Amino acid sequence: MRRGGFPNRVLPYILVSPSTIIIIIFLIIPFFQSLYMSFFRVSSFGTTSHFVKLDNYLKLLTSGDYLNSLVVSMIFAAIVVGFGLAISLGIAVLANQKVRGLGFYQIALIWPYALSPAVAGVIWALLFAPSTGIIPYIVSVITGGYTLNWMTNGSFALIIMAIAATWKMSGYNIVFFLAGLQNVPETLLEAAAIDGASPFKRFWKITFPMLSPITFFLLIMNTLYAFFQVFGLVDIMTHGGPGNATEVLVYKLYRDSFIFHNTGYASAQSVVLFFGVAILVMFQFKIIGRRVFYAR
Repeated sequence: MRRGGFPNRVLPYILVSPSTIIIIIFLIIPFFQSLYMSFFRVSSFGTTSHFVKLDNYLKLLTSGDYLNSLVVSMIFAAIVVGFGLAISLGIAVLANQKVRGLGFYQIALIWPYALSPAVAGVIWALLFAPSTGIIPYIVSVITGGYTLNWMTNGSFALIIMAIAATWKMSGYNIVFFLAGLQNVPETLLEAAAIDGASPFKRFWKITFPMLSPITFFLLIMNTLYAFFQVFGLVDIMTHGGPGNATEVLVYKLYRDSFIFHNTGYASAQSVVLFFGVAILVMFQFKIIGRRVFYAR
């Protein structure tokens, strides 16, 4: 009996060639260019370059500004990933209940993800504007005149930016959690309820383990988002301030490259960021991936 197969051997390669070409031009080639430039010290206008071996990488290890950005990025990512997934799962559980107007709520929850980072940054910046924002006004009324100025408080600014990033990603997380919740067999939950299991125990022992593949996927995606995709939010809301308190790694890379024109040093930062996040993701696959339950 003849095996089924694609009749044209060339056509599959033609179909995938546009995506492949885009990946090569905009991802692979720039990566190797950054790797190459990280071993050079380039003049401000890019006219001359000097081979400096590993000096740019050694400078990263001794730079207080870079180490500060590293710590800020780790705190920011921990809030976005941990707090974001927990809140999104809770909202998804509520949105999965049988209530009136459920379809509208489920559609509305995706709206934050549909906004561009710049628009999301403007919304949150206006909400917390010290003189005109609604949140500082409410705080002032409740506390009897306390001025909430996140533009002069670095720790508070980092928290607000992390909450904004969490809100921006929440729609994406909720949609996936909803899809997983709707695939949990009702018979298992009903059987556990008959055996006397409480709602919390049913969720923790049955629902959450069956959501582990989606949770693991979202853990990876949120990690990548927290390190690579928050530039627009930071640039609109804080510009890395106050006092570099919100200068995450991807924003410091941008400033060193495009504002201070230190191309070689910025290239070294991009390489370190790429391999650092790659190692973190591999660690997640190695440690957390083992605990993922795939139902058969």
